[in-house]
Amino acid sequence: MHGLKEKAEKALNKKAAVGRDIDLNIYRTGTPESNATGLAELCETDLLSAGIVPSGEGRSGSYIQEDHSVTHCNMTQKGVEISSIEEALKKYDWLKDYWWKALAVDTDKYTAFTELQPRRGYFMRVAAGQKTVYPLQACLYMEEEGVLQSVHNVVIAEEGSEMNIITGCTTASSLHSGLHLGVSEFFVKKGAKITFTMIHNWKEDVVVRPRTGVVVEEGGVFISNYVSLKPVKDLQSFPTAYLNGDNAVARFSSILVAPEGSWLDTGARVYLNGRGSRSEIISRTISNGGTIIARGHLIGNAEEIKAHLECNGLILTERGIIHAIPELEGRLRGVDMSHEAAVGKIAQEEIEYLMSRGLSEEEATATIVRGFLNVEIEGLPPELKQEIDRAIEESEKDIF
Repeated sequence: MHGLKEKAEKALNKKAAVGRDIDLNIYRTGTPESNATGLAELCETDLLSAGIVPSGEGRSGSYIQEDHSVTHCNMTQKGVEISSIEEALKKYDWLKDYWWKALAVDTDKYTAFTELQPRRGYFMRVAAGQKTVYPLQACLYMEEEGVLQSVHNVVIAEEGSEMNIITGCTTASSLHSGLHLGVSEFFVKKGAKITFTMIHNWKEDVVVRPRTGVVVEEGGVFISNYVSLKPVKDLQSFPTAYLNGDNAVARFSSILVAPEGSWLDTGARVYLNGRGSRSEIISRTISNGGTIIARGHLIGNAEEIKAHLECNGLILTERGIIHAIPELEGRLRGVDMSHEAAVGKIAQEEIEYLMSRGLSEEEATATIVRGFLNVEIEGLPPELKQEIDRAIEESEKDIF
């Protein structure tokens, strides 16, 4: 890891290419060690709202970090590893070959700051040819008021393996403000598959800056499902995937709701570098008074690639804003790339039709919104689909 610290120090004041700039100095990195010794000692309601099962039942492993402390980590399946990144770096000398390889340490000041902090975050790996029987789960939990939580996660699916992950990011009910910096690097080896579902459940004054890089080898598949339905002050996320192998696949699906006072700037970028690689970026967005910027950038660098970008948005109030920014970049002949975007309101005739069937106006609106948010995600395991459906159901009262 020679030279990473120097690069990070130089980039510490480098603003992000997109998103509003955040002053890191107004948050605090020093927090007391957690007294919790397991899942059961954290608030069950806070965990459930982020897709985390406190009992660990139906999970192949669990990792829980409260502020800067690892409070729980266990595995229940052979061939599956889950641990703190600090322990993994001590255990595996080869892990340094993955460190900042899917993402540049000097991407912006948020990645730079994370590198200069103590090693925190999780490490997940599934051995070659193995498949997770149940999803792995990880929760990044913020407890202390005004905390700056920074993590660096590394996930590796070895050749021919398959892993399903649920990551829930949430806060204690008593917390009002904080900053979460989350660096995540994913490596999908030849013929492997990762399905990664992230459910965010923040608070009105929390700021979030995830930074994600994904490298997919030949025949590998990476599926990302991102759900944010609760208020958040300022969230900016733009993961980048590199489909370096032939016939590699990446799909990004997001379901976003921005209540009044929330600012969400999200999307994904995919480099289709391998012959025959494919990608989809699909978003469903609802503004209930907040601002959503939905980005998508597809770069076709190889022959026989196929890619599609789709953004649909609903504005439910007079003050809502949705800004769709689709980009297609073909760099050679023969690429097949497309996009579509639509932003509007619920059609009055749809509401009137459902009301004629016996629903109230509120029930009719809720039915239409629920159907709008129901994104059919190819290859999504039933356990993950249930978590997304539950998150939508729990958020309906907040949406209206």
